[in-house]
Amino acid sequence: MTSYDYKLLALDMDGTLLNDDHQVSEETAKWIRRAIKEGFHVCLSTGRAAMHALPYAVELGLETPMVTVNGSEVWKAPHQLHYRALMDVESVRNMHALAEEFGVWFWAYTTERLYNRDQWTDTLEDKEWLKFGYNTSDREVLHRILMRLQDMGGLQITNSSMENLEINPEGISKASGIAQVCELLDITMEQVIAVGDSMNDIAVIEAVGLGVAMGNAQDAVKQMADIVVASNNEDGIVQVIREYLLDGMEFEETETDVSASQAPAPAIGREDDPSA
Repeated sequence: MTSYDYKLLALDMDGTLLNDDHQVSEETAKWIRRAIKEGFHVCLSTGRAAMHALPYAVELGLETPMVTVNGSEVWKAPHQLHYRALMDVESVRNMHALAEEFGVWFWAYTTERLYNRDQWTDTLEDKEWLKFGYNTSDREVLHRILMRLQDMGGLQITNSSMENLEINPEGISKASGIAQVCELLDITMEQVIAVGDSMNDIAVIEAVGLGVAMGNAQDAVKQMADIVVASNNEDGIVQVIREYLLDGMEFEETETDVSASQAPAPAIGREDDPSA
């Protein structure tokens, strides 16, 4: 496949699009805008909820579909929901009990807001749940939680860092989300480049035409990817755009590029950050 057969660039956010300060670098932003100007689709493919992803989409001028909450939501365009997969309340109840049993930090997204250990709710039934997560630096405890989750069944279990677990309904992943985006754009999965750094990116990296791991990616992700590029702090996405979308094009700033610049999105921490 030649570089110009690719039509869509699907970007993970934390550890990929965003540097360690949770910002999109100026260099990455300008090359994303150039790719859009050249006719390529660029979409976010993230574990974050739409409310935490949308400011960055606005900053970059993205108007194409967006995959959020690891595939539990697919947006046809900003603010236009196309698909939503909900977790059953009993699973959420059991996962919450497991978090309390092990005394670890946890969080969960509903369609309305983010809940966590410091701000939980006793009324689970009247909410629509999208994702549940755990965070701990104790790898043994994390493994024990993983074993218990696997025993529950009906869950899709991944991570977005080596210190967390992220749980969606079974069968829901970034790959299932990007497949729906392809249908909306009338393209194939082979025409997609997907870039990521964590276990929640593996399914889509394996499913698309070109799977890319960031230089800071987990080893398992690098092993499954077709190529490995520079890290999120070294503008690895720029490397992808230049080499695989724009055929080595040099950047020539134009009046349009300058006027397209947006104010940087406010840095929004990860959902497993206790301060989030």
